[in-house]
Amino acid sequence: MTRQPCVYILASGKNGTLYIGVTSDLIKRVWEHKNDVVEGFTKRYRVHTLAWFEVHESMESAIAREKAIKYWKRRWKLELIEKSNGDWRDLYPDLL
Repeated sequence: MTRQPCVYILASGKNGTLYIGVTSDLIKRVWEHKNDVVEGFTKRYRVHTLAWFEVHESMESAIAREKAIKYWKRRWKLELIEKSNGDWRDLYPDLL
């Protein structure tokens, strides 16, 4: 799973605060969020659960998708998560 462009959504909990990001190394980036390595939104609001992710062929398509999702209504983002992860499990352990 490393070195593959991905769009991801982190959540503080079910229906909680959401963070949308893009990375080329999902395992490393989610680890950084979970361990509060970088100052910012996810550390401040304790947004550490990997609720959804999507693998892309190129970083350009991943960035375009991230930007699109960021402009979506909150309800659409929640529906996206619910479709593939209705229990709101932390998907990070599945990547390891």
